[in-house]
Amino acid sequence: MARDTSLSSVSAGFVATLVGFTSTIALIFHAAQSLGATPEQVTSWVLALGIGMGLSTIGLSLWTRIPVLITWSTPGAAVIASAATGVSLAEAVGAFLVCGVLMWLSGATGWFERIMNRIPLALASSLLAGILAKFALMSFAAATPQPLLIISMLMIYLIGKRLWPRYAVLGVLIGGTVVAASQGLLDTRLMTLQFATPVWVTPEWSWQAVLGMGLPLFIVTMASQAVPGVSAIRVSGYQPPVSPLMSWSGITTVLLAPFGGYAFNLAAITAAIVLNPHAHAAPDKRYTAAVWAGLFYIAMGLLGGAVAGLLAAFPPELVMGVAGLALLGTIANGLATSLAHPGTREAAIVTFLVTLSGVVLLGVGSAFWGLVAGGVTLFVEHYRSRPEGADVADNAP
Repeated sequence: MARDTSLSSVSAGFVATLVGFTSTIALIFHAAQSLGATPEQVTSWVLALGIGMGLSTIGLSLWTRIPVLITWSTPGAAVIASAATGVSLAEAVGAFLVCGVLMWLSGATGWFERIMNRIPLALASSLLAGILAKFALMSFAAATPQPLLIISMLMIYLIGKRLWPRYAVLGVLIGGTVVAASQGLLDTRLMTLQFATPVWVTPEWSWQAVLGMGLPLFIVTMASQAVPGVSAIRVSGYQPPVSPLMSWSGITTVLLAPFGGYAFNLAAITAAIVLNPHAHAAPDKRYTAAVWAGLFYIAMGLLGGAVAGLLAAFPPELVMGVAGLALLGTIANGLATSLAHPGTREAAIVTFLVTLSGVVLLGVGSAFWGLVAGGVTLFVEHYRSRPEGADVADNAP
């Protein structure tokens, strides 16, 4: 690990952690508070999520020697917040446990991996590009409220790509922080050093909570995170052991649900940061970026009481800008792969556009519907024939 680590892998791990926490931590707080959680229970959620993500990421990345990034379920937090009416925190914990058991079963039985093995590489690549492009568009849109900050970061990125390509993203983070500080955009007044402590919540069982929260939490987590998460790893040239990854996500959820670890699964957007060549020039050493992200996750979890103030110090435009610029190369590679073959080109662009649209139907996010739309397009165009470039994501026959 020490020999394989580089400064670029440390910076990539930090950026992935920064983006992961700052982009959705407010949604986590909102979900917990919607269930009536006390401030101590909210910090316990941050602790459980940070420890669960960190240990899982470190363990799985060292075991597979692949950049495996485990994160909380962002769409799942939205499901919890929307389904919290009439559900107590204890009943919600029971629903979390049901979700964890279902995730474990999806890996133990191997059905999720069998589904993933049927997804063509072109559709998997366009799915990933659509998810990441949405994030990159938001970063450039941040130039409207903060033009100097975003333009400065773009120039630093372009110059960095020319002069020090491996450290271009690190330069963007440092340069963006300096520019934000010079504009008075960094607010450190709420930063306090406070460690989090775990708070146990005994689960209670309610069929309303299981059906209204547990099952939707499982569905959106698998459709909106597991599918693009596996696609992100495969499109980057790795062959992950999908079933064990799903099983471990379920086990981690079951173990930490009573403390606030409501759902864990593969990351997609932040995973692209540690999967990118910027993280390490050698693909077989890129796992170290994920390990560093895991260490930063644990640190964030332990400092759960101070996380809110720490993250509030960074303006959202800075975080968006760093993330968007860090993902440009991955987006370009995904589009190039997805559009390479004429036989799958139209299905790929449909997948890309539906995913990019952010459409939500029946409570399920656009990643799932992008795959459905692309699959239907491929079926209608090439029924009873095999289109060129329709190799599945793991290159299996």
